[in-house]
Amino acid sequence: MQVPPEGREGHEGREGHEGRLEYGIQLPVQSQSTLYAEAWEADAGPADLVEIARAADASGFAYVASCDHVAVPRRLAAAMSTVWYDPVATLAFLAGVTERVRLLSHVAVVGLRHPLATAKQYATLDHLSGGRLILGVGAGHVREEFEALGADFERRGAVLDECVDALRAALGPDEFPSHHGKLYDFEGLGQRPRPTQERVPVWVGGSSPAAVRRAAVRGDGWLPQGDPRERLPAQIARLGQLRQEAGVTRPLTVGAITEPLYVGRAAWEVGRRTLTGTPEALAESLRAYRAMGVHQIQVRFRSRSRAELTEQMAAFGAEVAPLL
Repeated sequence: MQVPPEGREGHEGREGHEGRLEYGIQLPVQSQSTLYAEAWEADAGPADLVEIARAADASGFAYVASCDHVAVPRRLAAAMSTVWYDPVATLAFLAGVTERVRLLSHVAVVGLRHPLATAKQYATLDHLSGGRLILGVGAGHVREEFEALGADFERRGAVLDECVDALRAALGPDEFPSHHGKLYDFEGLGQRPRPTQERVPVWVGGSSPAAVRRAAVRGDGWLPQGDPRERLPAQIARLGQLRQEAGVTRPLTVGAITEPLYVGRAAWEVGRRTLTGTPEALAESLRAYRAMGVHQIQVRFRSRSRAELTEQMAAFGAEVAPLL
């Protein structure tokens, strides 16, 4: 999709903040669903992840993200693949080779694990990375995964609601956190190291009515899943309405997943939905997200190799991002 070069208007940033759209990226290689994986990723590995994370660090990306699946059943393997790196291990590995880029779990299916176990992992990651964690959470969708781990698939939404509350306590400042809920009950159990951040941001993933409500009432951010840009204004308005009704006043970071991108004119077939064109044209198209009330966009670039991907990332950071 060649982007026309008209128009210039932008929008205020997140509540209480002004500035450009932030931009992050879900890492390739670490998850290889047929929905988005490029052919070159099948033979890629740790060295490629390191170079891509370093490119994100150098090119002004706000975060790199890693997904979460423990095991994929045979019925879904052809579409989803079974390549899903563990997000804690992956993000901790990349924390050691980067300096400033934040580390997002997009998304951790926290209902598969006890909140204290999740808190131990992610608090350690935040500590080791110098406070760069963003904890993205979601309800999950693979029944067999829940059943194998003894988790409740049918009630996964309610389980996630309480997990978020329990994780707020377990990732807070107290060495001996306490939570007393219907599913989880703990106090008098110490965990160190504590997170470096005073408040670890919790971004809620999902676009169902329940997920939007969860993000509005419990989250520090919202990560939509599969919403086309024309559906976002209504979703964002619903977020605001729910927050107002609940009396929630803290800032909320609203995200969006953009169409696939390619900076410049591609010499190969990048797909009908891919936005291509000059930096000015791409920036104009992406600024429409900010006008809707979006604060951060997750971008993905079409590529035939790691080198082409990192070149695209560098071009985006140098030429497109300053115009956002």
